[in-house]
Amino acid sequence: MRTIDWATLTWLNEPPRAALENDELVVTTGRETDFWRTTSYDFVHDDGHFLGLPLEGDAAVEVTFRCDFEAAFDQAGLMLRADAEHWIKTGVELSDGIFYAGAVVTVGRSDWSVSPLPDAVRGQWLTFRASRAGDAVTIRYRVGDEAGWRFLRLAYFPPELAVSAGPMCCSPTRAGLSVRFRPARVGPPDASLHEA
Repeated sequence: MRTIDWATLTWLNEPPRAALENDELVVTTGRETDFWRTTSYDFVHDDGHFLGLPLEGDAAVEVTFRCDFEAAFDQAGLMLRADAEHWIKTGVELSDGIFYAGAVVTVGRSDWSVSPLPDAVRGQWLTFRASRAGDAVTIRYRVGDEAGWRFLRLAYFPPELAVSAGPMCCSPTRAGLSVRFRPARVGPPDASLHEA
């Protein structure tokens, strides 16, 4: 895996504050920011904060972060994005008072899948990995210094679409979520669905 220089990434919806502290980027979210498209809620939000670089062909991206989730739907993680109607976001979200590892896949309309996490993840470094190969994106994550990856999702994504990838964060019910990101890493895709 190759570490990405922060200077090579570009903002979609620049946040109110983003500052480098050594090699870590500390981001503070704007008010009521989110990425979502239509399903169930009948609204479109495309104003979350995303810092991306082109992800060429079949490849994987990893984003490591930590933050203190406090309000409903606070979220941070990584995004793959082709355009406003084709994207994936994955990471940790606080929903109904529970921490979830989650993924939203949007191909015209959004869907949402979650897996509960223990409260002990609060304040820990979390790493999410999206591996794109052909028409599939495999999503895995790990907590802290875990040696292995936990499988979260296998999702269809149109293989002909060029994407950007990198850190993402949103705070749909407030402003001021602070997220600390380590530099993103990119490399070859996973060799197999069943081996990270």
